[in-house]
Amino acid sequence: MNSPTPSTPDGGASLDGTAVQEVAARVAEELPAVTRTWPFGPEHDVYKVAGKVFLMATEATGQPIVTLKCDPEHARALRQEFDGITAGYHVNKRHWISVAGGPGVTARLVEELVLDAYGLVVAGMPRRARPAVPDAVRRRLGGVAPGGTPDRARPVLPGG
Repeated sequence: MNSPTPSTPDGGASLDGTAVQEVAARVAEELPAVTRTWPFGPEHDVYKVAGKVFLMATEATGQPIVTLKCDPEHARALRQEFDGITAGYHVNKRHWISVAGGPGVTARLVEELVLDAYGLVVAGMPRRARPAVPDAVRRRLGGVAPGGTPDRARPVLPGG
């Protein structure tokens, strides 16, 4: 793995593409009802929650990236802010983003994007198909800052 690039203004080190994939995989594997599959071949790790894709990792583009489900408005803002975030590779460009390493792409950002992707997919499932989400995970998915105000648009799961 290459060493991280310089720190960002918030103090987090920018990640390279390999580190982006490692952080995304770690976060995804800690979430309830997540499986990793290879339906497109061994070069594409596909993470699903209850059978629905929310994250993919590959180097098929010539560099390590992750591709995640994302709210279209949030995706647009992220693409404008970060050079390492582009429209989703080989998926619907409006609802998916691809994240490579680069300036400003920190572990915290990648963690938030994975949680957002997971939350979007779970929130879109019929209630009977949703996995049980422990309170600790529900709080991480809720996106509520101290004082109860939303820190940004995030899907809120029922019961949270």
